[in-house]
Formats: sequence, C-alpha cells, structure tokens
Amino acid sequence: MSQMLIDYYKAIEDSSAQMLTAAKAEDWDGVMRFEGVCAVLIEQLRVRGRSEDLDAQSHAEKSKIMLRILNNDAQIRYLAEPWLDRCEELCPQPMLLH
Repeated sequence: MSQMLIDYYKAIEDSSAQMLTAAKAEDWDGVMRFEGVCAVLIEQLRVRGRSEDLDAQSHAEKSKIMLRILNNDAQIRYLAEPWLDRCEELCPQPMLLH
C-alpha cells in the first residue's frame, strides 16, 4: 500500500518537473496544463491517504520527493514573476465581478 502512495508523490514530482520545463520555455499554457494534472493527482492522493499509511522508509522517501517538488515550485515562481509583473502592468486595477 505504501508504494501506491509513493507512486502518487512521484507522479506529482514528475508533473512539477514538466511544469518547470514549460516555465523555462515560457510556455505558460503548458505550466497551467501540468498544474491541472498536479491538482488531480493531489486530490487522488488525498483520497487514498485517508485509508492508507506510509511505513517509515516510505516517509523518508516522501520527504525527499516533497523537497524536490518544493524546489521545482520555487523555480517556477521565480520564472513566473516577470510574467506576472507584465500582467499587472496591462491590468493594474483589480477587476471586480458582481
């Protein structure tokens, strides 16, 4: 059972690495596509995690995977900052929706 949960973490890591590759290529549509994949995987992991536990070895592996995911996320955010700044220049006032 632990391996199945770890497989989810690995799939999330893979998707985050693909997001980073897309961000490096300034493919923001690709970033959003892989972000959607991550969201689905995270929800599936959340559901599975309610009924399954990780053993000690799997916890250690999970921690390593999570650090790599966080590193990918930090790099994506760094690469996205100029793009987000340009968006704010184009639309400086927040849009209010009723």
